[in-house]
Amino acid sequence: MNPPAFTVLGGGPTVLMLHGIGGGHLSFAPQVETLASSGYRAIAWDMPGYGRSAPIEPYNFKGLAQSCIALIENLQCGDVVLVGHSMGGMVAQEVMARRPELVSKLVLCGTSPSFGKPDGQWQREFIAQRTAPLDAGKTMAELAQVLVPQMVGPGSLPEGVRLAAHCMGLVPASTYRRALEALVTFDRRAALAQIRVPTLVIAGEHDRNAPPAVMKKMADAIANSTYLEMPGIGHLQNLEAPDEFDGMLLNFLALPRELMH
Repeated sequence: MNPPAFTVLGGGPTVLMLHGIGGGHLSFAPQVETLASSGYRAIAWDMPGYGRSAPIEPYNFKGLAQSCIALIENLQCGDVVLVGHSMGGMVAQEVMARRPELVSKLVLCGTSPSFGKPDGQWQREFIAQRTAPLDAGKTMAELAQVLVPQMVGPGSLPEGVRLAAHCMGLVPASTYRRALEALVTFDRRAALAQIRVPTLVIAGEHDRNAPPAVMKKMADAIANSTYLEMPGIGHLQNLEAPDEFDGMLLNFLALPRELMH
């Protein structure tokens, strides 16, 4: 397996950032800069099928986790801090379930331990609703102009929202469809109790994709976790309020592992 493409800046302990379904390595641009200037080796990947990363077959969470594991092993840095947003947070949970020794700390933002209701019908409707504009001939850039404003909160930074829409516009439509189909299969609720590393769970007050109540419940199921909620912010926490997000992240990274119980 070819390891996925990524962007890297800085030197020090490795922080690996995994973007969501409408993202790419650019989705973490503010964090890459902040972390690199704060003494970390900041890495943001392009999930398979995104950016310069080759797609995988079959496109599922097992394969996405294996791609991420291959990348971590290629970096030859021992363990990493894993930061996962939305679908990237699900990939992070899958990596934790499969190779927990590769992760020293975990940050989950705007994500959940399972997706949808287990009846199949709901999943089909969700996919149909999300792909309808593409079926009608719209581009990913046009889709982004509609979807991104619906995802953010009233306190969001306009530049961050613009960057989010730009990132989503770059996603190949075929990858977006495959990722949606994978997304609705995710369920790692049973694995939360097995997470032993210090974990930071960040929710946005106005996040309808991963509501605070869902994320709070997820944090409660992880033994060594801290739950933080960002007022006025929606689903794209790290882009809507990068300074506040980076502050939370840096505080968490600075805590020694043994003090975090």
